This record gives sequence, C-alpha cells and structure tokens, in this order.
Amino acid sequence: MSSLPLVSVIVPNYNYGRSIGLCVEAALAQTYPNIEVVVVDDCSTDDSARIAAEAGARVVSTGVNSGVAVARNLGAEVTTGEILVFLDSDVAMHPDAVAKAVELLAAGQGYGAICGTYEPEPLIRDSLIEEYRSLQQYYLLLKSEGVITTVHTAILAMPRRVFEEVGPFNPILRHTEDQDYGRRISERYTVLSSLEVRGRHDHDDTVRIVLDKVFARARLAVPLILGRRHLQGGFVTGPRAGASLAAPLAVAALAAPLLWGALWALLPLALFVLGVLGDLDMYREVRRHRGRVFLGYFVAVNFLVNLTVFAAIAVAGVQWLCSARFRHLYDPQPRPDAAPAPASVGAGRG
Repeated sequence: MSSLPLVSVIVPNYNYGRSIGLCVEAALAQTYPNIEVVVVDDCSTDDSARIAAEAGARVVSTGVNSGVAVARNLGAEVTTGEILVFLDSDVAMHPDAVAKAVELLAAGQGYGAICGTYEPEPLIRDSLIEEYRSLQQYYLLLKSEGVITTVHTAILAMPRRVFEEVGPFNPILRHTEDQDYGRRISERYTVLSSLEVRGRHDHDDTVRIVLDKVFARARLAVPLILGRRHLQGGFVTGPRAGASLAAPLAVAALAAPLLWGALWALLPLALFVLGVLGDLDMYREVRRHRGRVFLGYFVAVNFLVNLTVFAAIAVAGVQWLCSARFRHLYDPQPRPDAAPAPASVGAGRG
C-alpha cells in the first residue's frame, strides 16, 4: 500500500461529452501512484456520464442540475483523499501534474492551494476562436505565475483540511464561484499559480459563447473587485483595463469625422492604436507562437472582447448603484446544509 497521501481528483461535468473521456484518461494516467478519479455529473443530457464511466472514473450524480459549485462540493463529500484536485471536465492534465502539485504543497512554503496553467494550444483543435482563447488564457496565466489572490479552478489542488477550514464553494454562484473562493482562501492561505502544473484546455468553439462568458464573468466580477480592490484581475486592472476602455472610445469616435471633418478620422485610429498598445505584450506572445497572419485575427477578436468587457462593466456599474443585492453578492454566506446523498451513475474500470 502506498505511503503517499491519497489524491482525490474531482471532475464536475455537465454535457462535456466531447472532452470528458480525454480528461479522465489523462487523470488516470498520472505518474502519481495513489489517486482516485471521481466525476460528479450535474444531470447531463448528453452521454458524457457514460463516457466518463467507460474511461475508468467513478461517476456520481448531483440528482438535480445545480451548478459547478454544488458538483465540486459533492465531490469533496464522497471522496476520501487527503489532497483534493478539482479538475474541469474540459482539461487534460500533463502526466506529472498531480505529482508536481503534491510536491509543491509539501514543500514547506505554507501554500494552501496550487493552481495549474494551460498550454497555448487547445485540447481539441477545431476552431479559430478556440485558438484565440487558448493563447489569451495562456498569456494571462503566464503573467500571473507566482502568488495570486484568486484561484484558477480548471486545475486546483489543496489539502482537504484547507478545504474544510475555508468551507465549500458558494452554491449560489454559477459563474464566479472561483473568484469568490479565491477571495476566501487567500484571506487565510497563500495561493500559488504554477507553470509546473499544466494541462490542455478545450475552450468554447464559437464567438458567441466566448463573448457571452466574458460578459457574464466581467459583470459579476465588479462587486467582488469593488469590495476587495487589491484582487488580481486579467481584464479589469492595469494596462488591460486601458485596452478595454480604448475599444468603445474608438467605436464612438467613428462619428468624429462625420461631425467635424475628415481630419478627425485620425481620432478613432489613435484610440485603436492605444488599445493595441495596452495589450502589446500579449500580441508579441501571440506572434511568437502563431505568426503575423493569425495575429491579425487575434487582434480583431480581442477588440470585440474588450468591447464586451466594457459593456459588462457599464451594466455592472448601473446594477451596483441600483441593487443592494448585487453590491452584496459576495458577502459571507452561512454554510449550506449537506448535499443530498449522491446517486450512482456508473462504475469505472478496476
């Protein structure tokens, strides 16, 4: 019997049939020898639960579609590992990811959690927008390497004792449960984002879905950031915030030459250039990986993303002024009652 602590890999899943098999197979192929893999299916309507079981995972069900926070909490309840690794169902970890995470947690640096990072290429390469999203997220995580004040839940390792002390993910939140959890855990422990713990992510494959998610997450991040302004945030701080502001100003400035003459056409161009300069370091990284042709596509999509971020912040500003509930979205919540007993969906191999 292994003397190494048992690691419980917990995979929340809802309709990720395309990637769940790759996710489970990679989790079971870890070099770390003492591991269990549990998929918590949130009442999927596709065949992803069956695929996960056939790939070798133990599969349990939430019973009622309840969101990723509830699925993660249930996974923690039904597993016994001394270390918990929360893994998104569209991420395939590198073979040594768990071993590296355990090593970092045991290094004596006082880390309460280790967050993994992504490769610049998507897990399944089937659309340009996935290529954009992979490079964008790769860059943001690359620049946040080291101690952070949030968590990246795509790959998140922590001792069970830390999870029990901090408490479960907030079941009320469906889009920003990770930001809320990052706030809570970093008040007690040091969180490390490590390039040694890596995987490949299967990102969304349509522009509409990407922009919808960017809008939702940016809008819901506003009350958290206003309440805790030292938080790190890729789209809402520093030069990135300037790039997000320059995009809508450039669009608005398109009216300038119509109102005041042709020379004013330089204004939207200048604002567009300012937006590019705000993201210049990221564009250099994209060019290094994919060349100039793809960089043109990346800049165009990123301009749309910056417009979306600005729109989300504008909407959130109105909500902040008008809704006390929105302002207090991340106020401490009483711990929820225990989740209902899990329903078995299928048994994995061996």
